[in-house]
Amino acid sequence: MKLRIVAVIALLLAGPLATAQNILTKSALPAAPTSESGDDVFVPITKYFSAGNSDALSAWFADNLEIAVLAKESDASRAQARQIVKTFFDTYTPRSFDINHTAGRANMKYALGTLKAGGETFNVTIFMSCKDDSYKIKQLKIERF
Repeated sequence: MKLRIVAVIALLLAGPLATAQNILTKSALPAAPTSESGDDVFVPITKYFSAGNSDALSAWFADNLEIAVLAKESDASRAQARQIVKTFFDTYTPRSFDINHTAGRANMKYALGTLKAGGETFNVTIFMSCKDDSYKIKQLKIERF
């Protein structure tokens, strides 16, 4: 413990404050929920869309989210949104889902994807935000291609 305090004081005296601050915060903070590119949050979501797994997908939903499926828009709770997506998957059995584009900043992520389901092709838009070190889907839109 004394050695750690001495090392921190030495860093503060020898180098810029930012260096010591970086060392301290790296050991004190939990790991980020995704890689710097942010694409990792979309890996499980892609898997759940492809499989038509509304229960697993709904675990990524925020407590309340905006959802639009085939031009029917609503603000919904997680349970309501899960049921909407389940109904869609029951009607249009998913065959594949591919992310075509991602963008965003550290606490917001955006993805555009293509879902092939029920013999049709759909555009999927996903907007996620980070709160309490966890990414959640705040907006989900599924529309015909």
